[in-house]
Formats: sequence, C-alpha cells, structure tokens
Amino acid sequence: MIVEIIRYDIAPESAQQFITAYTEAGTYLNRSEHCLSYEVINGIEETNHFIVRIEWDSMEGHMQGFRTSSDFQHFFALVKPFFNAILEMKHYNVIANSR
Repeated sequence: MIVEIIRYDIAPESAQQFITAYTEAGTYLNRSEHCLSYEVINGIEETNHFIVRIEWDSMEGHMQGFRTSSDFQHFFALVKPFFNAILEMKHYNVIANSR
C-alpha cells in the first residue's frame, strides 16, 4: 500500500465548489479496484488548507491502473479547476499505523 497526499490552498470563495467537486470525484475513486480508501480533510486553524489522502494498492495500481482508466478522466475533469491550488502532490510509504 502507498499513500498519495495532495495539499491544497483553496480560496474561501471556492471552498464549497472544491468540496462538491471532491464529493463527486469520490465516486470514481470508490469504483477503482486500486483505491483502498480516501479522505478529504479541511484545516481548522487555516480553513483554506485542504488535504486529500488516498490509499492505493500500489504505485503501479495508481499510475498504470487508475490513471489510464476512463474513471480517471471523469475524476480529473472534476478536480482540474483546482490544479493550480496544489501545494504538494506526492506518494508516501506507510511506515507505521494503528491498524
């Protein structure tokens, strides 16, 4: 398993559109056999900060599985308007967790 972290800085006037876009985009993540889970979280101290955390079965599952699927095209169309607000988009190995 790997984790993809996408950090956003979303202008307050775009926050509701961002939330709506990821709510709809989640449909396509849920349909992917490679996406194990995902969450979208919003900063409390800095409400313009959002983090999307996606657990993928593997790097290959994400990059060659999901990203080459028609579901990715639909997913990306929904979140593309926020692409310029990305502060970080990287993959991480899980070292320890509480599961």
